[in-house]
Amino acid sequence: MMTFEPLKGIKILDLTAVVVGPVATWRLGQYGAEIIKVENPSGDLMRGLGGLSPTGQHSGAYLHLNRGKRNICLDLKKQGGREICQKLVEWSDVIVANMRPDALERLGLDAQTIRTKYPEKIYCLITGYGTDGPYSGLPTYDSVLQGASGIAGLTMARDGKPVYVPMLICDHVVGEITAGAVMAALMQRHKTGQGASLEIPMFETMAAFVLQEHLAQQSFEPSVGPAGDLRLLSPHNKPVKTKDGYISFTINTDVQVKAFLKITDRTELLNDERFLTVATRAKFVSEWFEIRGAALENKTTDEWLEIFRKVDLPAMPCHTLETLTNDPHLKAVGLINFENHPTEGKTAVIRSTIQVDGEYPSAYSSAAPCGWDTKEILHDLGYSDAEMESLINENATFQFKTEQ
Repeated sequence: MMTFEPLKGIKILDLTAVVVGPVATWRLGQYGAEIIKVENPSGDLMRGLGGLSPTGQHSGAYLHLNRGKRNICLDLKKQGGREICQKLVEWSDVIVANMRPDALERLGLDAQTIRTKYPEKIYCLITGYGTDGPYSGLPTYDSVLQGASGIAGLTMARDGKPVYVPMLICDHVVGEITAGAVMAALMQRHKTGQGASLEIPMFETMAAFVLQEHLAQQSFEPSVGPAGDLRLLSPHNKPVKTKDGYISFTINTDVQVKAFLKITDRTELLNDERFLTVATRAKFVSEWFEIRGAALENKTTDEWLEIFRKVDLPAMPCHTLETLTNDPHLKAVGLINFENHPTEGKTAVIRSTIQVDGEYPSAYSSAAPCGWDTKEILHDLGYSDAEMESLINENATFQFKTEQ
């Protein structure tokens, strides 16, 4: 695999845990940034929360979101731990945190303290609800935000009851947006020499994410209809049942609609004025989606896929988690490989999905055990062997031991 390192030389102090922050720093690491992840003595909650693992310390989610990061374990309640962290602040170009603002302030790791001393640094704080509204400081998790931002309410509008998307969609979306904001700040610093204090509130970010599509008819004053993209909120906007499973397809253009009606033997609707154009289908969206969402149980999924592809209609099998990893395309392009992890044995590696000059960049090193790089990092910060041992003995920091 090739290397793709536009951020090579950029040093990032990762004061994040669970998912949203690790997604952001993982993405920056995929572009070559050097990352040091700080964990407390009990370790990142996601080590165990993200599912079972051979040792109980490296869930699959943790492994995939923390590749390419060196790891140091610090007790920030101890003076020695705080002093090491301050040296890491000095070392870094970018600090990314998703701890509560009041906790960061107590530790001297807040934006104002750091940027007063180091105005050239980029400080990025990910919060649940920002720092200036009535929800400021409230705790949150992905599912809470799915409810607050209206994501769960979308299924209530469609099916009559709210349902969470069964993945950490808010964490992933906000994490990727955070990485983009950090890169924009780095570009600004390159041009002006000035750092920046960034704050990414998850609630507002996800509310905007939902409303960009679903403010819809209420984007106008006066409004021209109810909120919501009525196509997406149709109860018929779901994978369609086939003889042996489900198929996912979308048909939007007039040409696609005509082709679909022909291959599904509904030619009597070809001249139905309700469905002739994009504009008329928008007016009769309920009726149209009932037609296109009707079951196709007279043929198997594979048979329908062959028919759809002959007329160039976008369609794919509706995968389960079990069948997704066996998809022939994903196998052919080698999305998932395996490596030997220091403690977990043979583990899956999901390679980069971004091609650069026809190649996929390196996936970088595997996610490290808690405290795996402690001594190496302390050495890089200028600590002597005696100072390292003293800090370890007073439990200000911890070095991973292989016999654990």
